[in-house]
Amino acid sequence: MMIKRKTITLQLLLATVFLLIIIGFIFVYSASSVFALEKCNSAHYFIKKQFFGFLLGTFAFCCIQLLPVSLYKRYSFLFFAGALILTGLTLVPGFAPSIHGAKRWLSLGGFRFQPSELLKVVFVLYIASFLAKREYSRSLLKSVYIPFLAIIGITSMVLLAQPDFGQTVTLACTGILLLFISHFHTNYFAFMGLSIIPILGLLILLKPYRVKRIFTYLNPWADPKGAGFQIIQSLIAIGSGHTIGLGLGASKQKFFYLPMQHTDFIFSIIAEETGFIGSIILLFLFFLFLFLGLKLATNQEDLFSLLVISGYVLLISLQGLINISVAIGLLPTKGIGLPFVSYGNTALVCNIIMIGIIFKLVRAQQKTKICYV
Repeated sequence: MMIKRKTITLQLLLATVFLLIIIGFIFVYSASSVFALEKCNSAHYFIKKQFFGFLLGTFAFCCIQLLPVSLYKRYSFLFFAGALILTGLTLVPGFAPSIHGAKRWLSLGGFRFQPSELLKVVFVLYIASFLAKREYSRSLLKSVYIPFLAIIGITSMVLLAQPDFGQTVTLACTGILLLFISHFHTNYFAFMGLSIIPILGLLILLKPYRVKRIFTYLNPWADPKGAGFQIIQSLIAIGSGHTIGLGLGASKQKFFYLPMQHTDFIFSIIAEETGFIGSIILLFLFFLFLFLGLKLATNQEDLFSLLVISGYVLLISLQGLINISVAIGLLPTKGIGLPFVSYGNTALVCNIIMIGIIFKLVRAQQKTKICYV
């Protein structure tokens, strides 16, 4: 009976993810068609690339099912180091083009991808493996907390150099939440959490554009045609949707009013075209994803699987929360897309890989129980 319930929960999780991807297809095309026609001479340019990303992610999902779970534990550090090096290559002149003032994409052989997305996948794997191996460690300070802070610190320095402040905060928060789930000493946990606050403040103060974003967040109407333009247009789009929206494809803000309408601010277009009802449905799907994912995680018998599943579910949910909060003006602007929905090949592939690993871990435990019985 327990195995059957887990199977149903896993199937519901996959169905939720699939619905989010379908919603993404619909609104990536709706939001990007005008922009794509103007810039790329094809209204289908971005939706074709998004579909290719889905096919590539599906292929990766299937390949993951062929790999043993022990591989993730044994080689998690090598995966992490490789992804960190790839992300670091974006800082080498000639490897990474500058887009919107940031160097986050590698261009190799005419193929462009964002290595920090891959870093998210293996970061959670490595943190989970690291904490699981030290579950019964006697010297928590030397064997757990100091190395843990070093992992977070090195990862953050590479990401901040791009710069990618949003990704840095997301991964750091996910790592700290995994440490909390691991049941380590609350005093160390509280100290680490409190110490991060002044560090974040310092990182903001060191970059004038981040300070400007804070002031824009507090009062976007102070510069409605400059720094506040994007968030104001986002709020106009959301407000225009009212209860049921303007209708699919009927967005007005996508006509070059709202920048990044198919990436960071796709939620605004969804709200404009489907209204309050459509927005609530989308929020419900992300809440359902979080609930089902954590339910699967808590049913895992080994700490590694629990941490990996929790990490992926929390990371994706946290990204979704930040993206929507930015769109509705609750947070300063960040370069974070809406998982499974926003346009972005690398992000979609890596998000599907996370779901593939979750699927593999849950199924592997089910098979072990069946064999034992």
